[in-house]
Amino acid sequence: MVTGKLVLFDGTTFSGSSFGKEISTSGEVVFTTGMVGYVEALTDPSYAGQILVFTYPLIGNYGVPDSKYFESEKIHARAVIVCNYTDTPSHHASKLSFGEWLEKEGVAGLEISDTRFITQKLRTSGSMLGKIEIGVNGRNIKLFDPNKVNLVSQVSTKDVTVRGSGKKKIVLIDCGSKRNIERSLLKRGVQVTTVPWDYDIFDKNISCDGILISNGPGDPKMATKTIEIIKKALSKKIPTFGICLGNQLLALAAGGDTFKLKYGHRSQNQPCILEGGKRCYITTQNHGYAVGKIPPGYKEWFTN
Repeated sequence: MVTGKLVLFDGTTFSGSSFGKEISTSGEVVFTTGMVGYVEALTDPSYAGQILVFTYPLIGNYGVPDSKYFESEKIHARAVIVCNYTDTPSHHASKLSFGEWLEKEGVAGLEISDTRFITQKLRTSGSMLGKIEIGVNGRNIKLFDPNKVNLVSQVSTKDVTVRGSGKKKIVLIDCGSKRNIERSLLKRGVQVTTVPWDYDIFDKNISCDGILISNGPGDPKMATKTIEIIKKALSKKIPTFGICLGNQLLALAAGGDTFKLKYGHRSQNQPCILEGGKRCYITTQNHGYAVGKIPPGYKEWFTN
């Protein structure tokens, strides 16, 4: 088996065995604490530019299903780190193994025994840049900081699509949207028009009953064109809702501010308190930024 290394920004090095594409790469090293859902996580565009460390020790045991179950058309993470990789999946919906999928998608995967220590380091020092070195040439890979580029422009759709035939019309601004957002809207009997991140529906005279701004990767302040479009929506008093990055963009458009979290929230087990009561919801989250300053005239709905 081919060996490789994870080298962090501070020089800390971890050795492991390759089980995906034997390719060197770099990005922001982050971790997720979800026990299941590695297929959904890796096809979530919010992971663009990142090297994803799974804290759950057993990954690959149920294989990879048909692509219709993916959250997008491909893997967006730059590489995957796991503690124990299983190359003999057992599940009725499995079409291929996790390693075969990574190989097919051109994504590096490393099996490193001490993912607990990697996670503890990221929790203490914060998310940091790192690189995967496989082979001698891997040493020449330069560190890549995904937060310094407009990742939203890279993962957003390039086309305008209309689905559903409901009387209510919702515009979905795709900043890296997961497929389940559109599916959830269609289940509620509305017509969904999905547009690119920089598509000005007001210049195009597209009418709607509401706007939903999707999730997405990177620093929300990079998506300046989306922020300007949201400002127009707010001035016209169109009902507007944001999920994850979309929530941060909505806050920026309304006069609030965002900040980078120390190590982000990435899992299916994030507890959130409903404001005005004691009820706690367990939520799925995937973001490295959060709303810091609440816009004037707004109030918190949920708090992590």
